[in-house]
Amino acid sequence: MSSINSRELYPEINPYKESFIKGDDTHEIFVEESGNPEGQPILFLHGGPGGGTGAKQRRFFDPSHYRIILFDQRGCGKSKPLGGTLKNTTDNLVNDIELIRKELNISEWIIFGGSWGSTLALAYAIKYPESVQGLILRGVFLSRKHELEWFLKDVDIFFPELHHNLLNHIPNTSKKNLLEKYTELVFSNNKDQAYQAAIAWNQFEGSILKLLPPAVSSETSEVDNEFELARAKVQLHYINNNCFVDGEDILEKSKILKDKPITIVQGRYDMVCPPKTAYELHQAIPHSKLIIVPNAGHSASEAGTLSALLDATDEFKRINS
Repeated sequence: MSSINSRELYPEINPYKESFIKGDDTHEIFVEESGNPEGQPILFLHGGPGGGTGAKQRRFFDPSHYRIILFDQRGCGKSKPLGGTLKNTTDNLVNDIELIRKELNISEWIIFGGSWGSTLALAYAIKYPESVQGLILRGVFLSRKHELEWFLKDVDIFFPELHHNLLNHIPNTSKKNLLEKYTELVFSNNKDQAYQAAIAWNQFEGSILKLLPPAVSSETSEVDNEFELARAKVQLHYINNNCFVDGEDILEKSKILKDKPITIVQGRYDMVCPPKTAYELHQAIPHSKLIIVPNAGHSASEAGTLSALLDATDEFKRINS
């Protein structure tokens, strides 16, 4: 564990290129590039599953140095179809990443992923180690049974009232049938019920991301029902399938990354992806640098975590020098 300085994101920038890449006959993948077109390529992998990319995520990287690549995973953000779960597995996403690398004519790149993005980063790096220069990971998640059980059931130890609200949204819901009930509603043909269930599902995770609860705003922001529904659909689809990964297998196979620079940033009080998984990954890859931020939860935007991630992207500039 190291002391963390206080830093701010790089200034806002706009993409210099946006495109769609055909993943297969079902999915079109939205890809954007920003920063330095001749710079060191770095790929941002968003969380979820079911999240998406946004302008803020470009700002983890020095735009004068990096060729910054963001993409929306299948079913997410600007990728089409929004909320699509057909042909949407971790293997599909890993293949999409490799397709993007080839389409953009990149020989090798750095992978930056947090939460679910860390799972995907590891899955890709294990399959295509020759394409990966290094990894920056945050809030490590490996979708093992006890990790999913923690998020779905056991986290009520710390957030009993929030978990109670999640259960109470749907009548006759308990910890045992929580996943089944939300899946049934979110995928139902009753759009109003599906929207409300999706919003309740997403809000629960959003409410436990930070060490300190987010400030309650008196302003009511407009909710994008279709985005909320897509996010919940994709996430529930993945969780119902253990995210299509074997976490123990990833831990074992991660040892092949022994020659890659790897930095792991982990909030000490991460209630979505508790620190033990990050520590186990660090033990599997002992040369990796593990930074446990003492006053942070899961969010990348908390001061200590943000600073550690910015320090990591600055340190990784040296890979090409």
